[in-house]
Amino acid sequence: MPTIRVELFAGRTVEQKRALAQALTEATVKTLGGSPDGVDVVFCDVERHDWATGGQLWSDKAPPKPAG
Repeated sequence: MPTIRVELFAGRTVEQKRALAQALTEATVKTLGGSPDGVDVVFCDVERHDWATGGQLWSDKAPPKPAG
């Protein structure tokens, strides 16, 4: 089964990662078959100053607005 690599900005909670890992695992098993035990999810936290889009570091952009 697959290994799913998730790259995202640092700052997500363990609870958020737990929920995403569960959702990705369920979707993978539903789509590809197999067992949940065969699905690996690897989280790679990236600092905003280590990620650029369009030539601009995310740390140089306006801070994200809080959800809600």
